[in-house]
Amino acid sequence: MKIRDVMTTEVQTVSPDQTVKEAASFMLNSDTGSIPVRDGGQLIGMITDRDIAVRGVAEGLGPETAVRELMSEDVVCARDDDEVSTVARRMSEAQVRRLPVLNADGNLVGIVSLGDLSREASDVAASRALEGISAAGGQHQQ
Repeated sequence: MKIRDVMTTEVQTVSPDQTVKEAASFMLNSDTGSIPVRDGGQLIGMITDRDIAVRGVAEGLGPETAVRELMSEDVVCARDDDEVSTVARRMSEAQVRRLPVLNADGNLVGIVSLGDLSREASDVAASRALEGISAAGGQHQQ
């Protein structure tokens, strides 16, 4: 099964110049913990609720801080034609719960979450991803 068959296609994004308050509001309204950051149509990063709390609030930065100041730039992605098992392994290795999905042209076409894998794909794929995500890890990336 391809990841395009299980991913969410309606993805909210923010620009690097928007405020973290706006990003947090989008997260609240979308009931998600991360949002892709696009500049001129290109994916340039991800911002998470943890980025806002740990990189922002803990360092004394306010709600008007630009997304670019707190986002993670090295984004692990999936391709829409990747196999679900491949993406589950990638999520496990990167210890992330969500991956942006790009098409062959490098355009953002969706996002896949651990929940998408467990609802739509095999329990094996979701279990594989969860094992790595739950393992003690290093520095948070996305």
